Amino acid sequence: MSTFDPGRLVMVDIPGQSLDAQTAKFLREQKIRSVCLFRKNLGTEDEVRTLVRDLIAVLGPEALIGIDQEGGAVVRATFLPQPPSAMALGAGGDAARAEAVGAAVARGLKSLGINWNFAPVLDVNNNPANPVIGERSFSSDPDEVTRLARAWMQGSLAEGVACCVKHFPGHGDTHVDSHHALPTVDKSRAELDALELRPFKALAGEAPAMMTAHIVYPQIDPDRPATLSRALLGGILRRDLGYDGVVITDALMMKAVAERFGYARSAVMAIAAGADMVLAQGSKEEQLVAIHALRDAFADGRLTRAQGENACARLDKLAAAYPARAVDDAAARAADHALMAEAWAAGLTALRGATPPALDAPIRVIVQGDVPTDMVSEAGPKGRQAVALFDAFTDAQVQMVDDIAQLDWSTVPQDGRANVLVSTRRARYGPAAQGWRPDLHIALWNPYQALDVAGPTVLTWGFAPGALDGLKSWLEGRSEATGRAPQGLN
Repeated sequence: MSTFDPGRLVMVDIPGQSLDAQTAKFLREQKIRSVCLFRKNLGTEDEVRTLVRDLIAVLGPEALIGIDQEGGAVVRATFLPQPPSAMALGAGGDAARAEAVGAAVARGLKSLGINWNFAPVLDVNNNPANPVIGERSFSSDPDEVTRLARAWMQGSLAEGVACCVKHFPGHGDTHVDSHHALPTVDKSRAELDALELRPFKALAGEAPAMMTAHIVYPQIDPDRPATLSRALLGGILRRDLGYDGVVITDALMMKAVAERFGYARSAVMAIAAGADMVLAQGSKEEQLVAIHALRDAFADGRLTRAQGENACARLDKLAAAYPARAVDDAAARAADHALMAEAWAAGLTALRGATPPALDAPIRVIVQGDVPTDMVSEAGPKGRQAVALFDAFTDAQVQMVDDIAQLDWSTVPQDGRANVLVSTRRARYGPAAQGWRPDLHIALWNPYQALDVAGPTVLTWGFAPGALDGLKSWLEGRSEATGRAPQGLN
């Protein structure tokens, strides 16, 4: 048996907002060195700092504390300066700004002791119907994705927080969310080389870690998603692209993998395929299934000592280069909040000649009340947040609806008021929107809703405070919308 313990190749999640004795005992006994934090774990900033400090004490000096702090709707630590979504930075187009944002995100995480961020996204969102990537991608152009993701990553790495680019070999051209089902991208190797793989190939020498996609590419491997595929991980990524950084799976609990392969089999298959670490969320019992499966596979020879030691060495190298330790960022915090606000505002994009109504014009604001979380993104903005955008308007009526996708436009009064439709939802509208004719359409989340509704549209690319402040400034005539939408959005 090798000198490492397979528990060191497993990242887990934990319950609660503090480290209880039972969980600490589990982590020690199973030799876990890596924990991923989710929104459920994050209380106040001081509570998170205490949690991370306690985790590092248990996990040891080679701890890897991970989190999804991409920007836009995919942020976990919402008390930190909230970064623009990738596509907001794409609309702004400024690589220096993207680098500054990446650095600011890292400073916030570093202040908590978190040393591994599952960002930036390298997916090329060339499919407007994509239900899970969308504005999480920098662009529909692979070269723009590469340019801006490289800058963002350089900012983070310079501040001492490891990045993990995702989702190899590309999640941008899917119609299905792999959290709920198994997507397929039926493209040849040549087609992947021309689009999806280009950012990963360009940044293979710079990205310290990559996360895999739970997607089947049948022309490469018809039987296994990329996460479990030797052809994709061992062949294309390790051999062809020469990648020798850390490869971590997306969560094994996602239905795309869990329902077809199970925790035990998928954990072993992922390491055999070329991954270094598996993300095994769930109960302690579910996590143990993955850990025991790896121990058994190393013991009976299905996984070799060399595979385990190589994976451990890569993880050790990552932890050594980006140590988990809290570094105070108090001096930079105010400037970082201002940077995020400026970056959000720079991405604000007006399509089809969209202009704000006059402040004294009679308007009707149509908006959905609440949008729950989809467990990937944070919950959408409240309807009242959208209504507050129009505080300066002297004659604004509000029409609150339960589900904006069910809106019957024939019921919207045509009484001389300008109808302003504000979308707070993530999903596209669907066929019902074909008959909608708002005087102004404002999409606060999914920019591809602009393809569903005819007429003047404004895109914020997200709903963080900076995005809403930038939009409010535009609505009140205090600023311009200077962003540019990627190809395919017009």
